[in-house]
Amino acid sequence: MSDHTSHHGYIANKDDYLKRLRRIEGQARGLQKMIEEEQYCIDILTQVSAMTRALQSVALGLLDEHLSHCVVRAAAEGGPEAESKIEEASSAIARLVRS
Repeated sequence: MSDHTSHHGYIANKDDYLKRLRRIEGQARGLQKMIEEEQYCIDILTQVSAMTRALQSVALGLLDEHLSHCVVRAAAEGGPEAESKIEEASSAIARLVRS
């Protein structure tokens, strides 16, 4: 089954992810407003840090869902798909660690 036609691990929590991303979107608008209003640098940096943590939380949740659903399913099936999913997850983890 192709990645694009199968259900992804996060589907069960899709509404939660969307709610969290909308909140982050609101934080980004708030940051824009803070800069427009020329607010204090440290206050803006504090909000950037909060937004960064919120995005990292979403990323870690999605990674956990990917590992427990997509990677586990591929590993059970074996073959090149399993190797591909493990390599894909390792690359995603490396990107998150570098960010």
